[in-house]
Amino acid sequence: MLDFLNARTDIRRKAGEIYGVIVAQARRPAFYASLGVPDTPAGRYEMVVIHLFLVLERLRAEGESDSPLPRLLVEAFIADMDDSLREMGTGDLTVPKKVRRAATGLYERSMAYKAGLAAADDTALAAALAEHVYVGVPGRHARALAAHVRSTAGAFAARTARQMAEGDFSFSAVPTDATEAS
Repeated sequence: MLDFLNARTDIRRKAGEIYGVIVAQARRPAFYASLGVPDTPAGRYEMVVIHLFLVLERLRAEGESDSPLPRLLVEAFIADMDDSLREMGTGDLTVPKKVRRAATGLYERSMAYKAGLAAADDTALAAALAEHVYVGVPGRHARALAAHVRSTAGAFAARTARQMAEGDFSFSAVPTDATEAS
C-alpha cells in the first residue's frame, strides 16, 4: 500500500517539476523582446499554453493513456491559473469562472495548434498563433513563433513518452530575432 502512495506522490512531484520547466520556458525574455509576444498576463498565459500543449501532445502521441501525468500537468496548470488570478487580486467569486475559461482556452488552443502542426507549412499554425497570441495581428512574429513551435514539436518527436515523463527533454532555442525563423 505504501508503494502505491509513494508512486502517486512521485508522479505528482514529477508533474510539478515538468510544469515548472514549462513555465520557465514560457517566461523566457526572448519571446517578449524578440518575438513580440505581449508582456502581459494574457501574453504569459498564451506562452504557458503553447508549451504545455507541446508537452501534452508528445506524452499523448504514444498512447500511454494509463499514465496520470497528462492529467496531473493539466491540474498543475489549473492550480497555477487559480493562484495567479488570486495574486493579481481577482475577487474570490470570479476566480472559478476565470479558471474555467483558462482551462477551456487550453483545450481550444490545443485543437487549433494541433491542426496547425498537422499542416504541411506554417500558415495555419501562424494564423492560430496570430489569433491567440498576437490578437489577430499576423506578421513575421507569428511566423517566427510558429517555426519555434514546429521546431520544438520536432525535437520532442525524437524523445519517447517515457523520456518526456522523466523530464528528459528540452525546448528548442527561442529565435532572438523574428527574421531568424523566417
